Amino acid sequence: MNPTARKIVSRSKLSALVEQWRGDSQQIVFTNGCFDLLHLGHIDGLEKARRFGDRLIVGLNSDTSVKKIKGPDRPLNNENIRSRMLAALEFVDAVVIFDEDTPASLISEVLPDVLVKGSDYQTGNIAGSDIVLRTGGRVELIELTKGFSTTSIIEQIKRINE
Repeated sequence: MNPTARKIVSRSKLSALVEQWRGDSQQIVFTNGCFDLLHLGHIDGLEKARRFGDRLIVGLNSDTSVKKIKGPDRPLNNENIRSRMLAALEFVDAVVIFDEDTPASLISEVLPDVLVKGSDYQTGNIAGSDIVLRTGGRVELIELTKGFSTTSIIEQIKRINE
């Protein structure tokens, strides 16, 4: 198995990793998204998220979940491709794919010390924020990198091809 593929874990394997990391007194950070076309905005956001702790877990929407959220033409890259790209990033410690519309149940399993989302969210509207806050964790909002979004990249490609 290649080194990046080892970072893509099942929920049960993730539980064992989290237990090990907690045993080593490491701070666990969680963020999530579709990460359809990996771009600078994603890289910046993930780097910022990792700075809040020792280990970064990325919850990745499954293909089914992305279709529900983004529509029938998405994702452009399937979950295997998207998870490998995320796992290849040195500051990502684990990638776990989830099928639900939100990562709330995954967050309740992980119970991260820090939940990170972009500043386009409000703490009360972030799936799982109530769980994290109730268990003594915190929610951090990070500034987005202006001019980068998968939707805007797709729109730009469409304009070029018109």
